[in-house]
Amino acid sequence: MTLQELQKQALQLPISDRWQLVQNLLASLQQETSSGLKKGNLSRLRGIAKSTETPSEDVEADYINY
Repeated sequence: MTLQELQKQALQLPISDRWQLVQNLLASLQQETSSGLKKGNLSRLRGIAKSTETPSEDVEADYINY
């Protein structure tokens, strides 16, 4: 069955059945993407606040004078 055939059949369903189908599809998408996002986001953000430069005296002086 192709996507177009599935869409055509879904549009022939009563509105309550279509709402149920939408809710089920959204729930399945949320489950699949939330587990991947949780793992991916944390690993990408690891070390984001870490600075590779050591503060120089000029930077410290500028900060104090500001």
